[in-house]
Amino acid sequence: MKAKETDRYVTFKGIDGDGNARRLVAMMRRHIDNPETSNPFWEHFKKKLALCNSPESNNGRVLDELFLIHSYINNIRELLEEQDDREALQLLDRIEEESC
Repeated sequence: MKAKETDRYVTFKGIDGDGNARRLVAMMRRHIDNPETSNPFWEHFKKKLALCNSPESNNGRVLDELFLIHSYINNIRELLEEQDDREALQLLDRIEEESC
């Protein structure tokens, strides 16, 4: 292994998992906020996003963007593939490799 590579099984040092997750969500919003490409699943997902980092609004349960991406990675991949969003797919692959 090269010295500059990170190994998620040893350390998350050097991996901006939370930042990458927030960037991916911003990219996803282009699709899920568009009534032509959204659906009831994504409307429900947006409600979960609204609860991120607000345990007081979620019965004490802490959700964050990375957790939601991990939980719904296959749905997210399908959305991004359907929309041919290659940039977001690359970021999703990176998040999956580094943080999930």
